[in-house]
Amino acid sequence: MADVATTASETLPSDAVAPAEPQDRRPQGPRRPARSRLPGRSRRRALAIAGEAAVSTGVALGFTLWARSVDVDPLVRIGQVSGLATLQFRAALIALPVLAAVLYAAHRASRRRFQHALRFGCAVVAGLGTGIVAGGIAVALHGTPWNLGGQDGDPAGLQGYAVSFLRGEGLPGIYPPGFIVLLAEWTRYLRHGQVGYALKDLQLLLSALLGPACYLAWRALLRPGWALAVALPAAVVFLDPIRPYSHLVMVVLLPLLARLLTELTRASGRPPRSAALRGALLGGALGLLFLTYCGWFVWTGPGALVAVAALFPWRGGRPAVLRAGVLLAAAAAAFCAVGSPLLLRMLQNASGTVDRYAYFDVYTDPAYVLGWHQDRPGRLTELPWRPAGELAGQGTFTLLLLTGVAVALALGLRRPAVIAALSCLVSAWLLRFWFAGHMERDQAVMLYPRTTWQILYALIALTVLAAMLAARTARALTARRFPARPFPSPTLGRRLAAGSLCAAALFAAMAASWSADRYQPRDPADQNMGMDAWRAHHLQRTDGTCSPYAAAGTCTAPHRLGRPAENTYPLLWCGNIPAEQWTAYCGAPAPWAKAQ
Repeated sequence: MADVATTASETLPSDAVAPAEPQDRRPQGPRRPARSRLPGRSRRRALAIAGEAAVSTGVALGFTLWARSVDVDPLVRIGQVSGLATLQFRAALIALPVLAAVLYAAHRASRRRFQHALRFGCAVVAGLGTGIVAGGIAVALHGTPWNLGGQDGDPAGLQGYAVSFLRGEGLPGIYPPGFIVLLAEWTRYLRHGQVGYALKDLQLLLSALLGPACYLAWRALLRPGWALAVALPAAVVFLDPIRPYSHLVMVVLLPLLARLLTELTRASGRPPRSAALRGALLGGALGLLFLTYCGWFVWTGPGALVAVAALFPWRGGRPAVLRAGVLLAAAAAAFCAVGSPLLLRMLQNASGTVDRYAYFDVYTDPAYVLGWHQDRPGRLTELPWRPAGELAGQGTFTLLLLTGVAVALALGLRRPAVIAALSCLVSAWLLRFWFAGHMERDQAVMLYPRTTWQILYALIALTVLAAMLAARTARALTARRFPARPFPSPTLGRRLAAGSLCAAALFAAMAASWSADRYQPRDPADQNMGMDAWRAHHLQRTDGTCSPYAAAGTCTAPHRLGRPAENTYPLLWCGNIPAEQWTAYCGAPAPWAKAQ
């Protein structure tokens, strides 16, 4: 995305030479110590970032709350379409004045005012992207206080762990405790013991905040337009409203790792105290993410260690080595201190923890990592699933991403952001095929299909970084060859940035509606993602009544929840596979068929 907002370090290419300033030949008097403008500039930058955060989160949460007033029958397809259309109309009411202001500023305002307009315009679009998805979930659950999934599947397990924690039975094995504790405390203080109602609140809240969180994490590395170009597609595509905390960790982890690598390359120029403080803050943030969901750390860890070793200033001299060591030591200490509750349990129990649950993606081609069918299997006649491509099964989208990887490697192999994305990609790629290759022998899945999301995310990030680096390289080459005619002109750059923001807003509207539509209630017999909202509408409320939209006005009473039982089956468990097809898919008869 074009973006003309610059920082001091990005105004000239690294090898460009600034023109010499004319000498002042007036008599020089006693010099006064120059006042540093850095503190004031830092304060202004901090205020601007805080403003972006407030705008983005405010739009996301405000739109989700506004969506709760949409009054339609969500179990009727016409009602679902009307609800989604209402969301689009309301989103346009918010976005159009903002986009008009950015377009006006691109043509009429000063450079500084345009930068402010563009910054806040990007924040609004980032908030609207996932705000529309969360609003669509609110429409799907209109009339029921229950969460997506009701008391089935993963939502049932989360509720059971939270109830068990509230009873004083402790936390589960090595499952990350962050979300469970949050759900338990939300249930205790805000939902008066109704854990399903509390889970619905958190599903909507975290779904709405995923877009702003991803955007703000990339803003620590990139200017607003480029940060939005990475964050918007990633947030909408990877958002999983049933377990939004998991993907929130994934989309924030990569830019946070890139920021740590950036600080590592700059540590030699900072005082040890500053390096230690920055390392501690980044390590603590990584520790909080680890407590929320640790799977991404397993698949990213090996690559991250290699990236740290590659960027460590081994030849920078003793001061550089010491300061980089202080940064990494502070980051490691803060990470271990914050993540210690989970780290200790993993050291004690990790060897005995095996994931044997096989689901839809386990049965598909393991080399296809550019999409997935959905969390629900659908009909087995759709297997094997993958979109048809024009070149050896690979489509235009694949070739676009691979071109982005090539350009990023050519122009940015020494840049921390590129190295971070590349390390996540390679690490997840290798571990994916390691686990998949040993799956039959070990009778363990180890959640390897989830690396699909991390690999695709890294590819998207590399493609956007490639576009940014290509634009900067073209600008630098043009400035060298035609120094008297800089290209692009400031006005053209602003117009490109404003036009790109309008296109991004339109993408956000369409992509978010596609995502929200998948979760609209549908009969569970179809085995698709709409069954989770359907289940929520067919559970009784605390007063014994049903959702006004429940089929035939009937619903079932909720059952008492407790800590989920551990699966002791020693072989792969083929989820959603009929008994007669177990042998074909998993190589063994279904256990209940054996019993008969």
